[in-house]
Amino acid sequence: MPKAYDPRDAFYRKAKQQNLRARSAFKIDEIQQRLKLVRSGDAVVDLGAAPGGFLQVLAQTVGPRGRIVGVDLVPIAPLGGVVETIACDVMDPALGERIRSLLGRPSADFVASDMAPKTSGIRDADEARSLLLVGRALELAKTLLHPGGHFVAKVFMGGEFDAFFADVKRAFEESRVIRPEATRTRSREVYVVGQRRRTGG
Repeated sequence: MPKAYDPRDAFYRKAKQQNLRARSAFKIDEIQQRLKLVRSGDAVVDLGAAPGGFLQVLAQTVGPRGRIVGVDLVPIAPLGGVVETIACDVMDPALGERIRSLLGRPSADFVASDMAPKTSGIRDADEARSLLLVGRALELAKTLLHPGGHFVAKVFMGGEFDAFFADVKRAFEESRVIRPEATRTRSREVYVVGQRRRTGG
């Protein structure tokens, strides 16, 4: 029989040892180490930010001159420093302006999305919900990023993935799919990366 899934795997334990809020911190860290999408002083948006694993890594990367806004449906325990968080539905049409106001800048350098729906166990339905969220993340990225900005979003393979990836290709000069090492073995999640937002794309 296959080995039962253990939520307290090596990355879970490593996150606890390093006082990281979630194992997802290792995913964004790997992507950053590979592609160098975020720089010191950047303005960053993190969608689906709870409990704050991405935020912790990104805050270290942007440093004291940077600015980060984290968004989630649930309140996020404060991290302080350059990180500001809001509890808000990403479908709220006013969200883009709220983010800009908190960034204190007209545009962002980097938009990340680690959003995922509550799974029902029905594969097609879960994939559809995932793509609805990641589609909204891409929409916000197009609105918030300046030309040349970057985008990273978690998405589950299947369904309309190819159509979504085609949208990313149209909006960015370069695109790719990454499956970080910290991704659980049985998971179908990957991260889509869009580099260098096209002007008017």
